[in-house]
Amino acid sequence: MQYNYLFSPMKIGNVEIKNRVVMPAMMLGHGQFNGKPTEQMLDYYEERAKGGVGLIITEITRVDDITGVGAFAQLSVSHDYHIEPLKRLVDKIHSHDCKVFVQLHHPGRQNLPITVGILPIAIGLERIIPKFRNAFYKMTPLAKKMQDKGIVLSVVGPSKTPPCSFAKGRNRTIRHAEIKKLIKKFIDGAIRVKKAGADGIELHAAHGYLIQQFLSPLTNIRTDEYGGSLENRMRFLLEIIEGIKNSCGQDFPIVVRLSVDECYDKIGENKKGYSLLEGVEIAKRLEKAGIAAIDVSSASYETINYWLEPTTFEPGWRKYMAQAVKKEVSIPVIAANLIRSAKQAEEQIEDGYQDFVALGRPLIADPDWVKKVMENREQEIKRCMCCLWCFESMLENAYKGNSGECAVNPRMGNEKAFLNLKKDGNNRTVVIVGAGPAGLTAAEILSERGFNVIVLERNSYVGGQAKLGSVPPKKDKLSWCYDDLAYTAQKNGAKILYNTDATEKNIAEYSPYAVIIATGATALKPKSIKGIDNKNVCTITEVLNGTVALKNKRVAVIGSGMSGLETAEKLCEDENIVTVIEMADKISPSTYIQHVDDIMPRLKKYETTFFVGHRLKRINNDSITIENMSTKAKRILEIDYVVLSLGSKSINDLFKSMEGKYDNLYIIGDAEKIGRIAQATKGAASLALNLN
Repeated sequence: MQYNYLFSPMKIGNVEIKNRVVMPAMMLGHGQFNGKPTEQMLDYYEERAKGGVGLIITEITRVDDITGVGAFAQLSVSHDYHIEPLKRLVDKIHSHDCKVFVQLHHPGRQNLPITVGILPIAIGLERIIPKFRNAFYKMTPLAKKMQDKGIVLSVVGPSKTPPCSFAKGRNRTIRHAEIKKLIKKFIDGAIRVKKAGADGIELHAAHGYLIQQFLSPLTNIRTDEYGGSLENRMRFLLEIIEGIKNSCGQDFPIVVRLSVDECYDKIGENKKGYSLLEGVEIAKRLEKAGIAAIDVSSASYETINYWLEPTTFEPGWRKYMAQAVKKEVSIPVIAANLIRSAKQAEEQIEDGYQDFVALGRPLIADPDWVKKVMENREQEIKRCMCCLWCFESMLENAYKGNSGECAVNPRMGNEKAFLNLKKDGNNRTVVIVGAGPAGLTAAEILSERGFNVIVLERNSYVGGQAKLGSVPPKKDKLSWCYDDLAYTAQKNGAKILYNTDATEKNIAEYSPYAVIIATGATALKPKSIKGIDNKNVCTITEVLNGTVALKNKRVAVIGSGMSGLETAEKLCEDENIVTVIEMADKISPSTYIQHVDDIMPRLKKYETTFFVGHRLKRINNDSITIENMSTKAKRILEIDYVVLSLGSKSINDLFKSMEGKYDNLYIIGDAEKIGRIAQATKGAASLALNLN
């Protein structure tokens, strides 16, 4: 396919971008307390620039160290000492014919309270205590507990409002004098960006951060000149723009990343915030203020699934928002729009939805996305499956001093090690048992290193447990992970032998240098439950692999982890009446909240019944007995079939039988420890990288 639009140049202000692919701002935690880029960050950005991106917009970059710290490990332009380190990053990106804008940011009420006022102290202590960083992150669990109990300073917002559902921090109204100082900090930050040699700046007025908080009537109920009418609510942003243009020159490009719709109607709260109609009006007024482009986004942390979409969302679902803006402005429109293929990107530019495509998570998953499309190698692209692990892991690791990860690209954040990948396999044979994500990741990297890789797979297909995960409604993107891994592994020379049961004997026939066991896991079926062996009992595995087909039955799903909820949705779609039983006091207690928020409305539409705080005691032919965990009261439910979702156990018998028989015997993925795709690929990559 020809991509005449995608690979044509276009200007943002006076800056010509060589193609229409933009890498938008994404915080991953590759920075440090003092706001200077680390070597890890430099490698991460340079790899995307080398991959052919036209414009990179840096991660959230703070302008204020007191109330504006979005993360401990982020970029900063709050002081002049940030200019030279930032210039180093800019020069790295420029060396690959890629432009760079720096995104200026303040989190406002969405800030984590434990960051308020702490960073300058941490920076000072790190200067005099070399290992202070390690000690600091050991203290963050305690700080988090203090935050959860409200024993912290308040975060700031345009007005005092109920806490943000994400940060949950007490907030206070930012004072008039503070507004004026903060405007100056944005302007000063932009001056430093220009001095560092960057091509422009982006102001983050999206996703519920401070600038958007001023724009929204939900979070801005001020009665002075910064609140009330739209004109007043825009004043904070417009004064920042005016100040930057006066200080940096009228031709220094300013982009605004704007949530054009807060999307409260999507969660049934129609009267909150502003809608697309007002968002378009904001965009029109920003054009009049002289900005160079609009980066169209949507939502906030209160409606997070409508800008950081889970797997179930359809690519391009929100392109209508960008189109609504493009119809009303003459400046370029950048938009993400959940683009997952070059064809989709080309069509959305050609059809007039946008001028530039913002590829965020796709460029985390594959830094060479652009290069591969240009070289007609689209089949080699590692596709982002929208699993949200990049964001979830970034949030989790922020308290530990580590960075975000990618489930399909364990090389992300470890670019240098893989750039210097040893090609020392010398055709030595490695036998891998199992073609799930772990086995395929090991096969891909080891074959790239020059090993002779043989993968033995008992099924007629690849994917393992991940293939089962792709079966429920709207989960088909999960198949991209193992399909892409299998393609690249085989392209590198690995051989996958299907319908092959691995035994000690047939493994030995290959005289392997190393054996890697990646046999996965199987669903648990606890013998302690009375009636567990009845004919009307199965596991989620049997439902998802088609062994058991249920229709028009009363089905109890035991366990509400995501696997249980997704299987419940499939059962609902197959016209069963579903009841979910969960021992904990809430549904899916250990699951990242975006996934739960995504699936629960659909299950409720099916009128699924939920019993939390109950456990299964007995299974009969046409009923089950459940027990209240607190009161021990028992209840009988009329049920035709029971589907167990009570976790998994590792399949590792082959590994145990082979221990001591090979010098290089390894076990990875679920066979070693039950986890998610991200843990499987990360562990496998580590082994494949370091196998000697």
